[in-house]
Amino acid sequence: MKHKLLPLSETMHYILLALREPLHGYAAMQKIEQISNGTVILAAGTLYGAIENLNKHGWIEPVGNSGRRKIYMITSEGRDILKLERERLAHILSLYEGSESNEEV
Repeated sequence: MKHKLLPLSETMHYILLALREPLHGYAAMQKIEQISNGTVILAAGTLYGAIENLNKHGWIEPVGNSGRRKIYMITSEGRDILKLERERLAHILSLYEGSESNEEV
């Protein structure tokens, strides 16, 4: 299944990974900063644009509210996308390990 959003951008990866648990936008931003060891810090506009896009494609969905904040979570289709991407990245990593020469990359 080829999709126009594939391969996922780093941002999309982190959002889908963070939303394996139900979170509102600000909590997702904090979670992403944490799981990326501080290397990915999303601006609110970037996050909400990506959330809108992922929601439109059915990869995440609103699952409730916390006050005025919408809480989102990954859908089964979103999990399938992550699985596809994991397999793609694992294949790429295997190419590093299986390189013909013994040079370090």
